[in-house]
Amino acid sequence: MAKVSIDPITRIEGHLKVDLEVDNGKVTDARCSGTLFRGFELIMNGRDPRDAQHLTQRICGVCPQSHAMAASLNLESAFGVEPPENARIMRNLVEGANFLMSHILHFYHLAALDYVTGPDTAPFVPRYEGDYRLPKNVNDAAVNHYIQALDMRKKCHEMLAIFGGKMPHSVTFVPGGITEQATVDKIVAYLWRLKEIVYFVDNVYVPDVLAVAGAYNDYYNVGNYGNFLSYGVFPLDSGSENKLFKRGTYIDGKDGAMEADRITEQVKHSWYRAETSDKNPKQGMTVPQVDKADAYSFIKAPRYAGNPCEVGPLARMWVNGDYRNGTSVMDRHAARALECQKIAHAMEGWIIELKPGEKTCNDAELPSEGEGVGLTEAPRGSVGHWLKIADGKTEQYQIIPPTSWNCSPRDDANVRGPVEEALIGTPVVDVNNPIEPARVVRSFDP
Repeated sequence: MAKVSIDPITRIEGHLKVDLEVDNGKVTDARCSGTLFRGFELIMNGRDPRDAQHLTQRICGVCPQSHAMAASLNLESAFGVEPPENARIMRNLVEGANFLMSHILHFYHLAALDYVTGPDTAPFVPRYEGDYRLPKNVNDAAVNHYIQALDMRKKCHEMLAIFGGKMPHSVTFVPGGITEQATVDKIVAYLWRLKEIVYFVDNVYVPDVLAVAGAYNDYYNVGNYGNFLSYGVFPLDSGSENKLFKRGTYIDGKDGAMEADRITEQVKHSWYRAETSDKNPKQGMTVPQVDKADAYSFIKAPRYAGNPCEVGPLARMWVNGDYRNGTSVMDRHAARALECQKIAHAMEGWIIELKPGEKTCNDAELPSEGEGVGLTEAPRGSVGHWLKIADGKTEQYQIIPPTSWNCSPRDDANVRGPVEEALIGTPVVDVNNPIEPARVVRSFDP
């Protein structure tokens, strides 16, 4: 038996280590370790609750808009206010631009280099040795698309900034709506950029994913999992649960509703005090204990009705009924590309629904006491914020980001998290070049 440590998992946002046991050329055990304590729950304590949508965006420079959305929904839940129609649409357009950027980023700049061989210069090296199989003409085209994708990401950022103010860490989301206005010139500026992105997604991104999937079709049998959860995202009208991607679960082969009260966080193998384990985030606490025996991660272990669940594009597409081909590495890439395409085309309709000059924000009064919850989706999966207000200040704030679901350590019952479980059985041709398990981990977009 060989022990393999990939530390850090490169080409991702964040700090992640994966320790593997490999026997007879296959992974037999895996542990995912989040090596950074962020502590935003502690940062929020005692602050004005309205700081949340600004401060919590700093959790992630890739998907800050999703934390701004979760925080805004959280505050609106506690304040008892809803945004007007124009704000709902503009928020969708801001978050949608971030989804498009992030999905393009994930494939071309974080994951594709596991399958595509670039020139022997940064950022294409260093790289693992491995089975790079694409025909030369397809490989060379993909390298050119790597460069083109940088420009597409820039245009997505520009779209986001039209209604979000800037990227990263937009400044226009507030409880009650959005502080930007819909004007004809902003709508036109957004739309012409969107048209170019739609063309790229339809004619470059989706075909490139299909080309990689065709060359690596054995990866439809690698990295499988199967329990899915989605909070839902992109509301299609005000005051309802009608969303482009619906809320729900798929556990043990059965579709189900998603009820926030059934979520818990377990910490037996996380560097947090044992008495904080197995609590719903409404009662949750973040109390680090770095000398804890048997702990190996700063990531907690979120569970839904006791079940580890994969979140992200494949989970959303599966729960929504848009993609049910399989649950593997290649299925994650395919589902992400098809989701990107679906969102891009939906945005073409949303932008022309805006009504220039109409209201974009409703007044929101800060209550002395209150509780809130904000559930939405980031490009890489479900993100939830929970809040308790006392004497007009934040008494408690809890956050479950997407990678906590996917890269969670073992829970109180010693059940592996989704990435850990998906790694079991993965072939490893060369323990000194563990490209196969790296492909599995990166397919989750941690």
